[in-house]
Amino acid sequence: MAKKLTAVRKRPRSRNWLAYLCEALVTSGAMPTWEAATYLTENLFGEKPNPHLLTPTTPHELTRQFLQRLYQPIVEAATRDVTLSPASTVHFFTDISLTGNSAVLIVLFPGHDKPQQLVMFDAAKAWDLVFADADSFNTWAEARYRLLVNALRKTLPTINEDFLTAI
Repeated sequence: MAKKLTAVRKRPRSRNWLAYLCEALVTSGAMPTWEAATYLTENLFGEKPNPHLLTPTTPHELTRQFLQRLYQPIVEAATRDVTLSPASTVHFFTDISLTGNSAVLIVLFPGHDKPQQLVMFDAAKAWDLVFADADSFNTWAEARYRLLVNALRKTLPTINEDFLTAI
C-alpha cells in the first residue's frame, strides 16, 4: 500500500485546464456555461488551422479574444500561487499576427515607481493552437502555467531587494 501512495504523491499535479478555462469564461461574464463549453471545444480541438479564426470579418479581434481567453486564466492561476505584494499587478498584452506568430507578453508591474518586468514572452500561431484531446491541451496549459510561476518566483527576490534598498 505504501508503494502506491508514494507513486501517487510523485505524480505531477495537473489541473483540468479545460474546465478551468470554461469556469473562467463563465465567472467573468464573457459567456454562459453552454456557450463557453462550445467555444472552447470548437476552438481548441479539431484540425489545424483553426477555421474559426481564419474566416471571420474581424480576424484580429477574434484572435486577440481567443488568446486572451486562453492565457488569462493561466496568468490568474499563477499569480494566486505566487505571493505578490498588494501593490503588484500582472498585465497581459498581445501583438496579433494573422500570418505568423502572435506575441503574448506577461508583464509584472511591481508597484509605484518600480520598473516593470517582462515575466513571459510566448510566440504562438493562434490558428495552430489546436489540440488532439483534452490531455494534450492540459499538458500545454500546465507547461505555460509552470513557466509563468517559475518566472514570477525568479523576479520576486529582485523586487524585494529593490524594496529593501529603497528604505
